[in-house]
Amino acid sequence: MKLGLGTVQFGQAHGVSNAKGQVSKAEAAAILDRAAKAGVKLLDTAANYGEAEAVLAGFNLSPFRIVTKTVNLKNGLDAVITRARESAAKLKADTLLVHAASDLEDGTLWPALLRLKAEGVFRRIGISVYVAEKPAELAARFRPDVMQLPFSLLDQRLLQDGTLGRLKEMSVEVHARSLFLQGLLLMETIPAHLQGAAPALNAVKGRIAASGTTPLAAALGFVLSRPEIDIGLVGVTTLAELDEILAAAARPLPALDWAACALADEKILTPSLWQKP
Repeated sequence: MKLGLGTVQFGQAHGVSNAKGQVSKAEAAAILDRAAKAGVKLLDTAANYGEAEAVLAGFNLSPFRIVTKTVNLKNGLDAVITRARESAAKLKADTLLVHAASDLEDGTLWPALLRLKAEGVFRRIGISVYVAEKPAELAARFRPDVMQLPFSLLDQRLLQDGTLGRLKEMSVEVHARSLFLQGLLLMETIPAHLQGAAPALNAVKGRIAASGTTPLAAALGFVLSRPEIDIGLVGVTTLAELDEILAAAARPLPALDWAACALADEKILTPSLWQKP
C-alpha cells in the first residue's frame, strides 16, 4: 500500500482544519491498530512534533517502517546527532530526514548523517523540502535516499516542472505530504482569511462532483496513482477519519481532467504564506 500515516497530530494540535487538537493515546492506539490491519506500512514522525515520538514509543511499531526527522541545526550538530540516535533507539526508525533543508547550507550536517547511515543507525537518509527549495537540485547535490515534499491535486507544481520525474530518474524514494493542502480541499466552509481561493476551489469541487466522486477520493486517487510517488502521507485525528480515508482510497479512479484541477496561486498553495486572522 502506498498510503503512509503522518503522526504530527499524535504529538500536538496541527492543521488549519483540525478542530479536535492533539490525538489521545487511546485514539492513537486504535488508529495504529486499524492502519496496520489495513496494510499501511509507514509512519512519519519527527523530533519536533511535540510528544509524537514519545507517544509512538509506547506502542508496538513492528508492523511499520518509521521515518523521523532531525531537530534544528541551531541546537548544534552534536545535539542533532544525539537526538537522531535517540530517535533511532526509541522507535527503531528506518529513515532519517533533514527537517529543514536550510540546515544543509553549512556543509556539516549531511556528512554526519552519512556517517549514521554507514554505522547502520538508519538504513536511509533524506531531506524534507518545500517547492521553493528546488528539490531536484538538492537531490542532484546530496543524492538522498528519500525526499518528502508537498504534492496534491491542487498543488501540481513539482509534476508540471518535471521535478518528480527527475527525482525518479535519480532513484529517489518520494513521499508526498499535504495531500489535502492542510484540509483546505475538504472544507465545506473556507476560512475568511482564505476566501481569495474560493472561486478556484469551488471550480475544482465542481469538476470532482461532475465525475461522480468526492474531493477526498479524488485527492487520494490522484496522488496514489502517480508512478512518481512512492508514499502518500495522510494525517488523522480520529479512527473514523482513517476509516473514511481507507474507504476513499479504495474507490475506482474517476475519469477526471487532473491537470485542470491544479491551482496556480502560490499564496494559496503555500500554507506558510496564508494570512491568518
